[in-house]
Order: sequence, then structure tokens, then C-alpha cells
Amino acid sequence: MKYLIVGLGNFGASLAEKLTNNGNEVIGIDTSLSKVEALKDKVSHTICMDATDMHAVSGLPLKDTDIVIVAIGEDQGANIVVTALFKNLQVKRLISRAINPLHENILQALGVDEIVHPEEETAERWAKKLCLSGLVDSFALSKEFSIVEVNVPEQYENKTVEEIKFREKYNLIILTTIKNTEVKSIVGRHRIVNQVQGVASPDLLLEHGDVLVIYGSNKDIQKFLKNKQ
Repeated sequence: MKYLIVGLGNFGASLAEKLTNNGNEVIGIDTSLSKVEALKDKVSHTICMDATDMHAVSGLPLKDTDIVIVAIGEDQGANIVVTALFKNLQVKRLISRAINPLHENILQALGVDEIVHPEEETAERWAKKLCLSGLVDSFALSKEFSIVEVNVPEQYENKTVEEIKFREKYNLIILTTIKNTEVKSIVGRHRIVNQVQGVASPDLLLEHGDVLVIYGSNKDIQKFLKNKQ
């Protein structure tokens, strides 16, 4: 996977390092030369540039980039400008950092794919989320066990929990499911809202676009994610 991270503060730098260490190609961008220099041997590529400059950003390999992450946290205005710029350039997937509720509303109005809250979420959690195919989110209960959100595999669509024998096959428990519902934002743009469906029952029907919330050992979860690819 190829990532572009704008803003190499504590969160952005840590995420860039972890994604690089997981074998991904990462371009880290910041206006601070000292931050860029500090990461040049730890991240695939680092560039000192102003990401609010449309001409400069247009020269980046955006067509070959899978995910753009705007991690700017110190300057809320710059964060919004940079996010809007990448949205206008129609990058494949855009993730941006929110500083407060109002900022989050603006980012949702811009139509970003996902929003990061570094004060609540760690770079390690996001690195895991981005690197494991099909993983939507995760919460570590211990070193051995986690609760994770996973997209319903295509082969299990329109089948019940009982029919797929999930626990017997993977040694994992489906706790609940989440449905993604499209709603209009405050400025008329469409965005996705997650709705938790309650405790999963054996006759729960899994549908296209659903997210499974599952519990189990990290070893079994990784085995399941590899098998569903």
C-alpha cells in the first residue's frame, strides 16, 4: 500500500513510522525542515513543502497513492484547506484529523472518508487498522485478545450467523453488527452514519455493507482476515 501523510507531529510521525515498518511505502510531508530531517531515515520518503500550495501538491504521485492522511493538528485552518485541496483532487481515500466537534462537522461537510481523533486513538491502532485488509477498527483487551470491526466477507452475505458456523469455523464470536446508513450533511453532502444493530442472534441475517463486531484471540482474528482476502 502507498500512503501520503501530511503533518509530521507526534501522531503523524508515529503513524508514518509504523506504516513504513509494516512494509508500506509512505511519503511524509511537513513544512518544518527539522521534522522532515528527523524522519528521513525512518520513513520511505519525506518532503519539506507547503501542502496548502495547490501547484506543489499537484506534483505529488496522487494517482499511485492509496490513502492520503491529513494529520495536521496545530493549525486548524491549514488542516481544513489541505483536506479540501486533496478532496478536490479526488484522491482514492481521504482521512483527516479533527481537533474539536466544530472542526469535525466541517470535515464531514467536505466529504472525507474517515476522521481521526489522535487524542483518543493511538497511531498503533490506526496502523493496524490500515494494514490489515478488511479491518474497520480494533480495540485491544489484552496482548492476546481484541474486539475488532470487520467488513462482512462477500461469501457470507445474505446468510445467517447460524448458517456460516462462524464460531466453529474461526473460533471467534460475533458480538453485533453495524449497518452503514447514508444521510445528508449540514451542507447537503452525503455521509455515512453507523448504526449498531444490537446483540447478534443465530438468525441474524448478514447483508452487503454490514460490519461485523467480533471478539477473539489476535491469532484467530489475523487468520480469519487472511482467509477472507
